[in-house]
Amino acid sequence: MKNDNPIKGFSIDPKSIQFIGRGLQRPECILAEPDGSLWAADARGGVVHLHPDGSQSIITQKHTSGIDLKSSDVSRFFEGTLPNGLAFARNGDILISNFGTDCLEIMKRTGETRVLFDTIDGKEIGKVNFVLRDSKDRLWITITTRKKNWIDALVPDLDDGYIARYDERGIHIVAEGLHFTNEVRFDANEEYLYVVETTGGRILRYRVDEKGDLHNKEIYGPTHMGVGAYPDGIAFDSYGNLWGTMVYSDKLFVITPDGEMVIMLDEGDPEKVRQLDEAFYKRCVTNEILFQTGRGIAPWMASVTFGGPDLSTVYIGSLRATNIPYFKSPVAGLPMVHWKK
Repeated sequence: MKNDNPIKGFSIDPKSIQFIGRGLQRPECILAEPDGSLWAADARGGVVHLHPDGSQSIITQKHTSGIDLKSSDVSRFFEGTLPNGLAFARNGDILISNFGTDCLEIMKRTGETRVLFDTIDGKEIGKVNFVLRDSKDRLWITITTRKKNWIDALVPDLDDGYIARYDERGIHIVAEGLHFTNEVRFDANEEYLYVVETTGGRILRYRVDEKGDLHNKEIYGPTHMGVGAYPDGIAFDSYGNLWGTMVYSDKLFVITPDGEMVIMLDEGDPEKVRQLDEAFYKRCVTNEILFQTGRGIAPWMASVTFGGPDLSTVYIGSLRATNIPYFKSPVAGLPMVHWKK
């Protein structure tokens, strides 16, 4: 690690961690705006807007097709609407990758929602996990698996995940053969697209050409991130460190520009994570084994978002918490496209 890297010697003081929000359901993905607003995906069908003054409001989807997008607490991990990854369209509408209804949606801030895509190349699109808008207004969409029940994809040798790109030419598959595709991010120059393979236990990257086509797939950082390494969400800081989460082992990590991985926070239960790993490699993960994992400040730690007026506040999204933990980073985050005017 280079000596000038701001995270060198940095550690997170548990006493410094604060929390925002209340009664949230599955706040997997978080968007931050320059005015201090946060927007969190919510399993009740929509997003929760956390206002700068500390108040909050839920915006539930009013679907133009008339579909009931609400789901019960019991089913919110497997059926009904599961707003997952979020992105802002240029006009401020919210793009929602819906992991429950298997489609990419767009929602106005008043709740009116329509489906953008639920098929690709004439086939059902699959488990839409994440959406990212780049500086050219192209959308990058990750599909975790084509399996109907995502728990069936928690095996080491399934590579039916893929990445699609939507631009003026339509929607196209641009990368296939991925192991449980999760979040994607660009570096500062949008030269490379970084991709999380959750069941692959690693981060990949592709070089992006002028047309938006992907080339030269390579592993970024460790070849495998270790026991219980189920990476989920990632985000760059302005130095070039890639921050990320491991969902079932509840770890926050950083991969430096030199490729070194540093664990910044470890909230998981080692024994329960070991049991999950064992079941994973035996291809016999059950709900009971899976749901016994998850503890700490953000059970099933799922995403990292930089926000605050100077982009140096780190917010952690999760699948099983009812609020959002946050702390100060020694380095500002890389601004997302909606921060740039």
